[in-house]
Amino acid sequence: MDEEYDVIVLGTGLTECILSGIMSVNGKKVLHMDRNPYYGGESSSITPLEELYKRFQLLDGPPEAMGRGRDWNVDLIPKFLMANGQLVKMLLYTEVTRYLDFKVVEGSFVYKGGKIYKVPSTETEALASNLMGMFEKRRFRKFLVFVANFDENDPKTFEGVDPQSTSMREVYRKFDLGQDVIDFTGHALALYRTDDYLDQPCLETINRIKLYSESLARYGKSPYLYPLYGLGELPQGFARLSAIYGGTYMLNKPVDDIIMENGKVVGVKSEGEVARCKQLICDPSYIPDRVRKAGQVIRIICILSHPIKNTNDANSCQIIIPQNQVNRKSDIYVCMISYAHNVAAQGKYIAIASTTVETSEPEKEIEPALELLEPIDQKFVAISDLYEPIDDGSESQVFCSCSYDATTHFETTCNDIKDIYKRMAGSAFDFENMKRKQNDVFGEADQ
Repeated sequence: MDEEYDVIVLGTGLTECILSGIMSVNGKKVLHMDRNPYYGGESSSITPLEELYKRFQLLDGPPEAMGRGRDWNVDLIPKFLMANGQLVKMLLYTEVTRYLDFKVVEGSFVYKGGKIYKVPSTETEALASNLMGMFEKRRFRKFLVFVANFDENDPKTFEGVDPQSTSMREVYRKFDLGQDVIDFTGHALALYRTDDYLDQPCLETINRIKLYSESLARYGKSPYLYPLYGLGELPQGFARLSAIYGGTYMLNKPVDDIIMENGKVVGVKSEGEVARCKQLICDPSYIPDRVRKAGQVIRIICILSHPIKNTNDANSCQIIIPQNQVNRKSDIYVCMISYAHNVAAQGKYIAIASTTVETSEPEKEIEPALELLEPIDQKFVAISDLYEPIDDGSESQVFCSCSYDATTHFETTCNDIKDIYKRMAGSAFDFENMKRKQNDVFGEADQ
């Protein structure tokens, strides 16, 4: 370990593993350490089930009805991948897809007036949906056509909208869309957690709706994908990539000290040895004095013996409860997967409800989601602090990732990865940098 590295990475969360993969592919010498004996940090999948019970201090352990403990892989942080989103692009460019298998999530639903409805995913579905009245449907269809044709580089497609200055509120007004449709468009299609976006320039929202519909177009059932055996497979896939390109991995390795000289990182001390480095990447848990708390998220993992009502018996789905429907500032999400994804015993389902904490009684806030899941065999409640770095790392060369937020997909995580890359490399992130080099010494033979 007493060596000089270009980059040392602490923690094997998804953000850290993707960055260590990219750095290794780009020829950097990387040392990757984690104080835990397993991969994934905050974003790991827990197996066997007994381990999950232990983690949440349920000392009796799982009852026999839960089946074999080994059949379970339970994510601590529930997220799906947008089929056309940035994480899938990263997986494809690095060819980490060869270590993983994905399934399409069977449906996306939205909550309105105490009931759940399928988010219309095609024009035909939109016209048949009970979410809107007859005339509303026509206006909504016009709006979708406008979004689909919109090209920020071609003013002919703007229809009088200025992407940089027209607010989204004005765009909705232009198409005369009612409150329910606005709720569902902003929260179930553009996937905003709050309504702050309404008064911001519309370009970002239009691009988000495009991402949703392009993701949906790939597989048809929903825009989301989920890896077999759980999300914990993702960091491990990128860790393999890093290792192929000469990255060194050490699990179960305590970090005693981060060594600074003149305000700049020079190494990491562990068990009496020092590994030197020019740059350091880590998650907030390794540098508590360099991060600030930016809020809290509550996540409740629920084990069920039945699919969720009114979802057409889907073995996987997402439900979005827009904040307006339950008098909140931020949305509540439910991600549900099951034995079909090799994450639960036969006939069992895992639903994870999550939201940003707004009051001193977070469990009460998330009740509308839990009501949709009844009866629940077992609940595991986690309330996590969200941390963000207090500086950009340009002085110290210590680059810290943000905690995983309450969103239901990985787009914000990918933005964090691109942002850290840009600060480290001094140049904008480019997916081309992630491509495996064809005739690399470390590259695997084509399979």
